[in-house]
Amino acid sequence: MSTVTPYNATGRRKNAIAHAWLTPVEEGQSGKITINRRGFEEYLPSDALQNTVLQAFYATNTMKRYDVRIVAKGGGIHGQAGAMSLAIARSLVIVDEEYRIKLREQGLMTRDSRMKERKKPGQPGARKRFQFSKR
Repeated sequence: MSTVTPYNATGRRKNAIAHAWLTPVEEGQSGKITINRRGFEEYLPSDALQNTVLQAFYATNTMKRYDVRIVAKGGGIHGQAGAMSLAIARSLVIVDEEYRIKLREQGLMTRDSRMKERKKPGQPGARKRFQFSKR
């Protein structure tokens, strides 16, 4: 049995950070995805979130070719799913530089930089103001 070095990359979205390790699968095995030591379907219960994570594999036609191990921290489930998608896309580019064009066309190589705006002092929220009273 030969030891294969996994391809790894990091993805971020909102306050979530995901680290992904891709290990090529040998013949006769199916690529399984593990997130925080839990099963893929168990960690991401909805089909929409699962499809978000798998977008890079669909774009490059590499479904079931890699075992994927992901460690996700911070943020919520949607932010983590976006971070996982970016981490997988970046890992696939490390595997084969040819994938970059396909992933770029799908918009999977761009980090979504939108963050929650901070609350300002003297206000109830980021933009909301207390009601103004002239008298």
